[in-house]
Amino acid sequence: MTRAETRTWYRIAVSRGGAPSVVAAGGEHLGIAVAAAERHAAGAFAVAAEVADESQIPLGESLGRSALVDLGPASPEVPAFRWPVGVLPTLSGAAAASGARRGWIMRPDRSLLVIEAQTTADHLTDLFLGLIERLPSADNLEVRVLDHFEAVGRADVWLTSRVDARRILRVLDDHDDDLLGNGHLELSVYVRALRATLRLTEHKTVVWLAEGGALEAEVKRWLGELAVPEVDALVTVKDAPHFHYRPAKSRDRKRLGEALYRERLRRVDTLRPTAT
Repeated sequence: MTRAETRTWYRIAVSRGGAPSVVAAGGEHLGIAVAAAERHAAGAFAVAAEVADESQIPLGESLGRSALVDLGPASPEVPAFRWPVGVLPTLSGAAAASGARRGWIMRPDRSLLVIEAQTTADHLTDLFLGLIERLPSADNLEVRVLDHFEAVGRADVWLTSRVDARRILRVLDDHDDDLLGNGHLELSVYVRALRATLRLTEHKTVVWLAEGGALEAEVKRWLGELAVPEVDALVTVKDAPHFHYRPAKSRDRKRLGEALYRERLRRVDTLRPTAT
């Protein structure tokens, strides 16, 4: 197939912090279209997206020319929240996420301490890596490549051998687009002595899960140090119809697996949906 034949066009709402506007932009995957839309308006960030219908695709596309089309203001119901890279609500469903904000909350669970935090795109790396730096130990990094990455129908689980926090931080820092920015992944850092996990979910929230309430006071204090306040309710992209995507310059699934292998992660499991 040619480049033009594999391109999909999207309507993407962008904002500079105020009322969003909508552009039509195309790409081989949503991340490329998002990057084009954000470049179109300096300082803008994407806040919602939807697959465009034929009437909104530039006429020159049939000739292979790249273009963007301004489509006017977005609906007033579209929130101007700066979603972490890798996830976006749909334009038609974005109103369901209108209460999105930076913050953390304790989630009720009968057997685990569950603290979930959400932050903005420009702050997510500092939050996740900052928490790893504060952990008393960190033993393994798991990268779960989910089944909706290229719609292959399976999740692949990659795991480091026993390492330390410094090694985990280096891998994440060296591959930030591929790992931190990819909405088709879940990352887990295991603290085995505490029977606890620090997770970056596929919805780009950061979750602390611990048996016996391990580090409850410390994690709450660390979140405050990292400028994430406690809130009474947490609305995330999971609460609305949404897209998962990868950044424009990130690797596809095959090349990501090759990069993980070079970093000495090993694929330890392959999970397929259970038939119903």
